[in-house]
Amino acid sequence: MLRNREPVRDDASGVGYGLVPETRGLVAAARRALGDRPRVRGQLDECARRLDEPLRVALAGQLKAGKSTLLNALVGQDIAPTDATECTRLVTWYRNGTAPRVTAYSLDGSRADVVVRRGRGAEGLPGAHGLTFDLSALRWNSPAPREVDHLAVEWPSAELAQTIIIDTPGISSLSREVSARTSRLLTPGGPALPPADAVLYLLRRLDAADVDFLERIGAGSSGSTGAPQSFSGPLGVVGVVSRADEIGAGRIDALHSARDVASRFATELERTGLCQSVIPVAGLLAFAAATLRQREYDAFEALAAIPVDELTAALLSADRFAHPDLPLPVPAELRAHLTARFGLFGIRLAVTLIRLGVRGSQALAAELSARSGLDELRTVLDVQFAQRADELKAHSALTALARVLAANPGSAADALLPRVRTLLADVHGFAELRLLAHLRADELPLPPDDLAELNRLIGGTGVAPTLRLGLATHTDLATQREAALAAVQKWRARARHPLADQFTANACLTAARSAEGLLDILHEPPTTPFPALRPGR
Repeated sequence: MLRNREPVRDDASGVGYGLVPETRGLVAAARRALGDRPRVRGQLDECARRLDEPLRVALAGQLKAGKSTLLNALVGQDIAPTDATECTRLVTWYRNGTAPRVTAYSLDGSRADVVVRRGRGAEGLPGAHGLTFDLSALRWNSPAPREVDHLAVEWPSAELAQTIIIDTPGISSLSREVSARTSRLLTPGGPALPPADAVLYLLRRLDAADVDFLERIGAGSSGSTGAPQSFSGPLGVVGVVSRADEIGAGRIDALHSARDVASRFATELERTGLCQSVIPVAGLLAFAAATLRQREYDAFEALAAIPVDELTAALLSADRFAHPDLPLPVPAELRAHLTARFGLFGIRLAVTLIRLGVRGSQALAAELSARSGLDELRTVLDVQFAQRADELKAHSALTALARVLAANPGSAADALLPRVRTLLADVHGFAELRLLAHLRADELPLPPDDLAELNRLIGGTGVAPTLRLGLATHTDLATQREAALAAVQKWRARARHPLADQFTANACLTAARSAEGLLDILHEPPTTPFPALRPGR
């Protein structure tokens, strides 16, 4: 999901070359002071592991929001069951592994292997619900039967090697206990460790349940740490208008309708800072595009050859399109398979693209993926999550450490808590992320070009120096330093403007500090009459 990349040295965000090592040192110091307490030692070991593991991203949303389908699309493999079975009511962790394996865990740590069954669709093609986890005959590694707490899926995947994905049950399930599993995972209380570094929240509509849950994700439960509540939840939350093709009832312009809906959602969510971005995605189409087979392409090509009016009439409904008496050049069984895999919207779009000149299964898959919204979502995930993975993991580890220290007073580790709180409050990278979440929420009295520059400077389009400065990738260092110095001067002047309100002044100061950090990593200190502020000061 998050593309692999070389680490970017970005002292402007306070990460990689200072924050992570210091966080690791604080965890080690806490472990030395509290290591005689087994439960606490386990929690601190988990904090340390978080810094070395891939980023953890949770998928959340209401029942039938399309979480498992989107997971399959992001990974590019059919590994998450999408039918309403018992396993979709459990929290499921997806990690990279050397071989496919699914394990059930109970609350006491007992485990049992889970049988995986893969169904087949039309003419040997994978079906719409190709994978099922059979929990009917678990053999626990302990004498007595156990209740399943969560599932762990290991699967060979380049995407999962970069990101651990946590699929959660719907928050609006008819079973209160099923919904509570997601709440316990993403809004833990007391000293519990926050398991996710970032969240993808799927929306089909925006109602009070969505807003309430997003507020709880952001607020967490930080009373025991004493840290401001806005620091306790995941820093990265991206909204996804899922099943976007259904908003337009499967019409060819469905995604345009979905984009309008996403814009309305974004206005509401970004006004409160609950989401950093809101993206419309047709998850079913995205997954089908990622796994498009040659036989499916051949079927679309055959359908594209028949008269437009005839195909339009056949696509009035899914039942009509799959009816065996309909005289179409594609067998009825395969038509039913296409409907289950692509939906009517996907079929109409694929046929239209072929009529417009798209040739070959790979080219069609690329076009469908781009139009599904998946490519846009990947870009947002790269900018908001992948390029800031160390910051997000450090934030999770520091939040967990603060909770552990506050819950276990009376030792030498007490001296660590002020520094942990300071890092959570003052690290510049965290300030950038919080500002990105609120930037469009508050209408800053700045010209549009300045707003775009501010967003870019604090990492809204990427954290590499050239991206922050709006320069070409191969721009020489002297030009980069000149642009960074100009940005420092400009945004400090904006912050000192006598008519600037407090939020605008703080936003401008954040941009100026980002530019100062760029000057630092470009190896030339600013030559201005004001002292440069190092990240975190």
